[in-house]
Amino acid sequence: MTSPIVFSKEEKELLVPKIKMYLKEELDQEIGNFDAEFLLDFFSEEVGAYFYNRGIRDALEMLDSRVDELKESIYVLEKPIS
Repeated sequence: MTSPIVFSKEEKELLVPKIKMYLKEELDQEIGNFDAEFLLDFFSEEVGAYFYNRGIRDALEMLDSRVDELKESIYVLEKPIS
């Protein structure tokens, strides 16, 4: 089992109000800071790896694209052989 994503205190201070606002606006549910932090921890443990892995795949795709561009630039430098 992989380790859950752990958010710093500062990150939680930014994320908890967003969770509370979403639940209030979208589901008409008011929750306290403790419940919002608990919900954040739950999603971190249960689905955080999916988001993390998607970010890794996106980064690898971008890196592959940049490497292809670099290869193309290097091939342009080849000298013709007669």
